[in-house]
Amino acid sequence: MIALPDIRSAAAVIAPHVVRTPLLPFGPGWLKPENLQPVGAFKLRGALNALARLENRANGVVAYSSGNHAQAVAFAARLHGVPAAIVMPDNTPAVKIEATKALGAEVFIVGITERVERAEALVAERGAALIPPFDHPDVIAGQGTIGLEILADLPDVEAVVVPMSGGGLISGVATAIKSLRPDVRVIGAEPELAADIAESLRTGELVRWDPLKRAQTAADALRDEPSALTWAHISEYVDDVITVSEDEILAAVTGLVRRARLIAEPSGAVAVAAQAKIGGGGVAVVSGGNVDPALLARLLAA
Repeated sequence: MIALPDIRSAAAVIAPHVVRTPLLPFGPGWLKPENLQPVGAFKLRGALNALARLENRANGVVAYSSGNHAQAVAFAARLHGVPAAIVMPDNTPAVKIEATKALGAEVFIVGITERVERAEALVAERGAALIPPFDHPDVIAGQGTIGLEILADLPDVEAVVVPMSGGGLISGVATAIKSLRPDVRVIGAEPELAADIAESLRTGELVRWDPLKRAQTAADALRDEPSALTWAHISEYVDDVITVSEDEILAAVTGLVRRARLIAEPSGAVAVAAQAKIGGGGVAVVSGGNVDPALLARLLAA
């Protein structure tokens, strides 16, 4: 498991390349708008930290991703002048695929259960380094820098709501917050259609859901499942989980546009939907804003 010094070290590494996102007032609570990052999502933090620490990246990097980590690795690889090969599932929104290609990455589209296998094959073929989306200490430490910033900007924060899927984001944020302020509640947010972590915490052991079941949620960036590494952090540090319906997620997307002038993808709005269910207080992490334009247009026209 990572520790506070790992997160502080990551903060120094990534500082020149990320947006130091502010806290924005939102009703009785606050928003941490990671959708304002250069790639539109928090994933840039972990990708930059992991790639910067690679001892050998001469043969490039490989990643597998449903979209936001793909763009983050492509961005970091371009920054360091190394090639990036990204494996993406065939249910990835086109806007994320095109954005990854625009950053100079080579993209491979596969079935939703084939991402890891294809990525590992590319690593073996090319002698490249794998940067996983969440199952890596350097990635987790990079995401944890969000927790440091929240505490610096709002020292008296009482709760932080964080979306969960693979668990890299909440693992890092929870480690940072609990290391400095163990009294602050760290609350995970999940779609009801992909609530495997909520069930795992209820049962006390890691529960696996069928990926086809998790794929039903509109929150396409929250269709992964935690690894043993992220589950260790979650089970140690996360105080509670709130699940939200698809209607609540989409309502949060439109609410962010109309009330906060922020564009969030469904995954990025899940913590805001959960925040509303606890009275709107605390800080909700808006994790990403790479929304399908057609979906956003439909929601705003309704």
